[in-house]
Amino acid sequence: MTVRRFHVEGIVQGVGFRPFVYRTAAALGLDGWVANVNGHVEGEVAGPTRAIEQFAARLSTDAPALARVRRVQLTDSARQAMHDTGFQVRLSAPGDSDAAPREIPPDAAICDACLSELRDPRDRRYRYPFINCTDCGPRATIIESLPYDRIRTTMRRFPLCTACAAEYADPGDRRFHAEPVACPLCGPTLAWEKLRGEEALRAAVKSVDEGGIVALKGLGGYQLVCDAGDPVVVAELRRRKRRGAKPFAVMVRDIAAAARLAQISAGERQALAAPERPVVLLSRRRGRGRTAPLAPEVHPGLPRVGLFLPTTGLHHLLLDSLARPLVVTSGNLSDEPIAIDDEKARAALVGVADGFLTHDRPIRSRYDDSVVQFTGRTRITVRRARGLAPAPLPLAVRQPVAGAGAQLKHTFTLAADGRAHIGPHTGDLADLPTYDAFTASYAHLKELTGIEPAVLAHDLHPGYLSTQWAMEQPLRRIPVQHHHAHVAACAAEHGVRGRFLGVAYDGLGLGDDGTLWGGEILVADRCGYRRVGRFATAPLPGGDAAVRHPSRTALGHLLGCEALGSPRPYPWLTRAFTDRLDPAEAATVRAMIARDVNCPRASSAGRLFDAVAALLGLADQVSYEGEAAVRLEAAAGEEHAVPLAHRVVRAQGLWVYDSAPTLADLLQRQHDREPVGLLAAAFHSTLAIATADLVARAVAEGAPRTVCLGGGCFVNRRLLTEVKRRLHAQGLRVLVGGQVPVGDGGISYGQAAVAAARLAGER
Repeated sequence: MTVRRFHVEGIVQGVGFRPFVYRTAAALGLDGWVANVNGHVEGEVAGPTRAIEQFAARLSTDAPALARVRRVQLTDSARQAMHDTGFQVRLSAPGDSDAAPREIPPDAAICDACLSELRDPRDRRYRYPFINCTDCGPRATIIESLPYDRIRTTMRRFPLCTACAAEYADPGDRRFHAEPVACPLCGPTLAWEKLRGEEALRAAVKSVDEGGIVALKGLGGYQLVCDAGDPVVVAELRRRKRRGAKPFAVMVRDIAAAARLAQISAGERQALAAPERPVVLLSRRRGRGRTAPLAPEVHPGLPRVGLFLPTTGLHHLLLDSLARPLVVTSGNLSDEPIAIDDEKARAALVGVADGFLTHDRPIRSRYDDSVVQFTGRTRITVRRARGLAPAPLPLAVRQPVAGAGAQLKHTFTLAADGRAHIGPHTGDLADLPTYDAFTASYAHLKELTGIEPAVLAHDLHPGYLSTQWAMEQPLRRIPVQHHHAHVAACAAEHGVRGRFLGVAYDGLGLGDDGTLWGGEILVADRCGYRRVGRFATAPLPGGDAAVRHPSRTALGHLLGCEALGSPRPYPWLTRAFTDRLDPAEAATVRAMIARDVNCPRASSAGRLFDAVAALLGLADQVSYEGEAAVRLEAAAGEEHAVPLAHRVVRAQGLWVYDSAPTLADLLQRQHDREPVGLLAAAFHSTLAIATADLVARAVAEGAPRTVCLGGGCFVNRRLLTEVKRRLHAQGLRVLVGGQVPVGDGGISYGQAAVAAARLAGER
């Protein structure tokens, strides 16, 4: 008889791990016990040595679906013997809430077993919207403190009935210590004005069926729901929500319904059905034959649509009743944080929603929907939120660090003990409500993880609210350049050690020379970097205002692009573009450029996308950041075109992509009546060729052969595909973020990685 202690680290609390350990030990005939201790799982096991070895192996290989086991450790026990004691599941040890950093389980979509019960008239949870078990249901959104027990969640106000209490206490039941466990007798209740339960649900279904917009209280916040096939109601939702042209996400009943709307690869299918249930950006089916009705206003003018499957029993009940795709979008006005408080939600959405389908389970933490996409087999995380955050990612750190994040698509990161928690997507830090949502989320996650940062990394830009917040904190601060953070995030996710070549393409970020960057080639490691290449600069008339007016950016490129020896496009080629602009505005912008008034120069790939979109008549003004680039990618479609002219020159010790020949050739071919789609495709190819040229010159001068891609421009599937193909052709190793958002949502993780590396270098 052998007695061993075991210690399991990872996401092993709140995911049914202790009952899994119980069942595994019982199946092998082992004695002992298991408990939650200090955010981990520990215990003792006694029996034949071979059975104990099998037990330890199964803790990793057969773990519950929601568990993420990082390490299983067996050690000798001080106990000499343990005979015929059976196997016990112990409750959490007191004092765990003050212990070491922990890993918080993310929310998980309803599992197949619960869905079967939801639809079974013989089951006592038949049509109960809040059905869950250890394999599914709310986690991060309801946790108030740790260890993860019911009394420390927002479910503490719902005492268990006799039947639920029996399941909760039975180690052999799949609801053993499922902290949100509930049923119609003891759990949360739906409400619609004075109606409750099924009557409330029927009222909401009736409202949507008759063309209404419903505010629904979801897992991580309120959502706005309407018929995705009704162009009038979708347009009205845009007007009320002040949404502009940004696409809406659409929820469908199952994979079959998704396949009627979009083409779905094996990887996309797997992502749609995963427990995190992200929104997956998919290619819309062409033609009308097999395509289910979807209003054009859902994703105006774009060939791709964001689809996702139901996340809760409530969503399934709605879709079962309505039998059609539904717009399910964040419950807020544009640029505001998603609403989670009932009273505040009613105040914010009273002019948007026709009715409120709510319930009495409080939401503790705000989590919007996650968004992912695929380029071939490569998965890209666009937004890391519900279902993904705050699950940890690996990151070697000597002492606890935090990353404050950027301004747009904001997240923050807390890192300690070899793991980093990227906080939930906040949005754009444009106003006080969003800023308050960030600071509240930061304080709560810091408390839950037990991470008390010794160092805080932040962006260089003094105008970012995240930077201003960082400057107020009583911590040692480490400034991190924006684009270095982008490529460091990619390198850290993939475990790259030492030097690498970073390609960072995005909208704007402050460079270490005080100018605006955005098309950068860097030789870097996690500690620092050296700029070896860039895009040519051009003025941004009006500064930040140019982001919303691509036509201004286009004039900046035409009239003020950096003098690198190439002639600017001839005036007669630009006339077709300038003639369609408002004469007064065009004259004002010309004067601003000529006098260099409020025209900061930027070497930005993102702004070059904007300029080309405007020149092709696709977007003179935009309603959201990145819209012009999205429309340009959509116009390119699957077209194959002859690339435009490009030129890479040496200037000020750097390799520089001179965009003037590209724009001149674009305008000439436009004048020659070449279709817009071909020109858009040609531009994408040209940018990939220029990137490969810049990288090849850097490698020829001794740069590393591992290339890390970062920045929001690489959300563009066509650009990413062509860049990867051309760099692979050079025999280079090419990496791009998968779990870490490739855009500004990944900046905080990159900041934390840089800070950790610099601290390690101080030894």
